[in-house]
Amino acid sequence: MSVADLHTLTGAYAAHALDPAESSAFERHLADCPACAQEVAEFAATLARLGAAESVVPPEAMKARVMAALPAIRQEAPRTAPVQPAGPGPGRLRRAWPKLALAACLAVAAGAGGLAVQEHREADQARARAAAVQQQNRFADLLAAPDARTASGTVAGGAGVGTVVWSHGRGQAAFLATGMPAPAAGRTYELWFDDAGTMRPAGLLPGGDGSLVLSGPLGGATGVGVTVEPAGGSAHPSGAPVMLLSFT
Repeated sequence: MSVADLHTLTGAYAAHALDPAESSAFERHLADCPACAQEVAEFAATLARLGAAESVVPPEAMKARVMAALPAIRQEAPRTAPVQPAGPGPGRLRRAWPKLALAACLAVAAGAGGLAVQEHREADQARARAAAVQQQNRFADLLAAPDARTASGTVAGGAGVGTVVWSHGRGQAAFLATGMPAPAAGRTYELWFDDAGTMRPAGLLPGGDGSLVLSGPLGGATGVGVTVEPAGGSAHPSGAPVMLLSFT
């Protein structure tokens, strides 16, 4: 595949529409082509906005409505084979009533508990989607700054691409990860401002895809580093950076 052909793959790469061989070839090209890196970042931000436009956040009052409706919903009767009565019906019913009432209570409690867990999980997912959309919008806004510049590189070993965008006018920087290996369980990517050799924490990126506006001012930083740290991050890098990008 020629270099001219690779220049046309920015949109397909951002949409994850390339096969593995094409993706690997394009990632090698992307590390040395700032123009394509910027196009990929712009496509990724646009695709994120399009996805956010189609997403639906559960209404805040949904859980309250469901819980309020529970007392009025009848429990479906168990499906059992008919049993011939062995004695006077009323007496057997009186003896069985406490057990039936207990079973009904347990069924309602289990149903309500399962519903509460589901509602909590959906709320967490909605918050995570909202946070991701906010980061994507902030990334796109920074990318539109008049003095915005970009630099790209690959993770040590050549898997995945990281792109940093910075604006001295706004005093901000952001990072876009595409196809980077997912950290092991209990680990996360941590971003650092490189202050002339001293690393300053700049935020966490849990997965190998996504965008993050770095926390803290750009200041006199000369670049950005990426390390793999324990979940929750570290105050100082615990290992060698897997990627270093310079503000040049």
